[in-house]
Amino acid sequence: MVIKMAGAVVVLLLVSGLRVEADGSNHKYKERDLVPLYANKVGPFHNPSETYRYYDLPFCSPDHVKEKREALGEVLNGDRLVDAPYELNFRVDKQSKIICQKKLTKEEVAQLRTAVLKDYYFQMYYDDLPFWGFVGKVEKDNKEDPNEYKYLLFKHIHFDVLYNNDRVIEINAQTDPNLSADITEDKEVVVDFTYSVNWKETDIPFEKRMDKYSKSSSMPQHLEIHWFSIINSCVTVLLLTGFLATILMRVLKNDFIKYSHDEESVDDQEETGWKYIHGDVFRFPKHKSLFSAVLGSGTQLLAIALFIFLLAIVGVFYPYNRGALFTALVVVYALTSGIAGYTATSTYLQLEGTNWVRNLLLTSCLFCGPLFLTFCFLNTVAIVYSATAALPFGTILVILLIWTLVTTPLLVLGGIAGKNSSTEFQAPCHTTKYPREIPPLPWYRGTIPQMVMAGFLPFSAIYIELYYIFASVWGHKIYTIYSILFIVFIILIIVTAFITVALTYFQLAVEDHEWWWRSVLCGGSTGVFIYGYCIFYYFARSDMSGFMQTSFFFGYMACICYGFFLMLGTVGFRASLLFVRHIYRSIKCE
Repeated sequence: MVIKMAGAVVVLLLVSGLRVEADGSNHKYKERDLVPLYANKVGPFHNPSETYRYYDLPFCSPDHVKEKREALGEVLNGDRLVDAPYELNFRVDKQSKIICQKKLTKEEVAQLRTAVLKDYYFQMYYDDLPFWGFVGKVEKDNKEDPNEYKYLLFKHIHFDVLYNNDRVIEINAQTDPNLSADITEDKEVVVDFTYSVNWKETDIPFEKRMDKYSKSSSMPQHLEIHWFSIINSCVTVLLLTGFLATILMRVLKNDFIKYSHDEESVDDQEETGWKYIHGDVFRFPKHKSLFSAVLGSGTQLLAIALFIFLLAIVGVFYPYNRGALFTALVVVYALTSGIAGYTATSTYLQLEGTNWVRNLLLTSCLFCGPLFLTFCFLNTVAIVYSATAALPFGTILVILLIWTLVTTPLLVLGGIAGKNSSTEFQAPCHTTKYPREIPPLPWYRGTIPQMVMAGFLPFSAIYIELYYIFASVWGHKIYTIYSILFIVFIILIIVTAFITVALTYFQLAVEDHEWWWRSVLCGGSTGVFIYGYCIFYYFARSDMSGFMQTSFFFGYMACICYGFFLMLGTVGFRASLLFVRHIYRSIKCE
């Protein structure tokens, strides 16, 4: 029964969240038909998270504002669509049509002046095509004193619409500074809001009408930078692979030869290096439950990343498919929770853990717990600001319902499957009863310096691509080259695995057998570097400001970097485990 209900919820979300057509329309119109036009939101141009409802500013509004029903992903994206005051009938030109004559009070004038000062823009959707425009402009006229600036409110919008037969292909909105109202002084102003429409025919097919939004990221100069990023990453991989092949394998070969001679003359030569600790290297780590939960959550996040890339490559996340990414993230996270339960429980029982139910509870909260606390704080901030980022109670209820009916049952089922299929941990060497003492090591052999070394190379392989991702997520640029991003992601996984394996070998070579947690921390350290890049990007590459935008940026990026830490930490440990098993299986352990 639970599984049926979970399936029904997921199907409903997929149908409602990944649809591309609005209100069931086939986007075909006859002459003079009213094409749906929705106003979405307004906000400071440089603060993408700080957006407000369109009618929060004193624009012309109908007596009864009709809101468009939004899917889950659209609400998570901060979309709040309402009927716009403009009537753009299909293939009907209009010249200077008045929407309304509005008398702005002193308070409304001050509100609009603040919006103009902060470069407020508006976003609308016409037949599911997005377009933007600015609320007004500041005329400085080479004056240095802000008190002498002139503030203009645009009161006229001109729409240029392209059509092909019975379909809308493109729309552009232009504001005319010559048709504006002066709102510099705090006094009542009467404004006539007007608009005009001009229709033109085009031969662009309907199927390609969204292409113009992705052209910017596919321009030759940008593609060159992307390919340079990939070449840079590939060179890093080749250098690292060459290092492992020529140095590490050569050293291992010498070790194998030396240890094979040791077996023949054991009385003449004392064991040293990584063979010396064969009785301790497979000693289970401290905090088994937390360790297993990290591997379970990291494996789930890796599966989510692969599924999202698959959806992106097949074309689900085309530009301005509102909310598709957020809907996919919610659905895929719910469906992959069984992977976390299975991995965490099976690993925990292999490590001879006893309370697997508590471990399952820890797994469920390890990533979602910090994410939920961050969301509660940021949602409260959004509510205080009356921003569209504040989720309605109904949406929060839907997410909790998904957690209850889908995520939790699948997590438990995965845990039960992991418990039933659990086997003993495969260790080539027997573990001694008492651990050997780790010899004194220089400072650069410590955990923190090793994490810095481990995180630098993977980060250097992706940092060029990070700028474009940040400019898309925290700006107004569009990222559509998902195939290149997927290649960079695979390179990131490979580099993380290789560098962690190399550092694990050097750790064992100096007879430090506590490599379990170290491999996780070194593998996941790239997440710390990414968060460091967040700080650099915020202060050096963006114009974001204000408490709300700052808290949203650093809060949600902390959760994303934490997810990268768990995911890459899991990759680092799995690669190190394969390597350690291989080298100790290749020698004779007493």
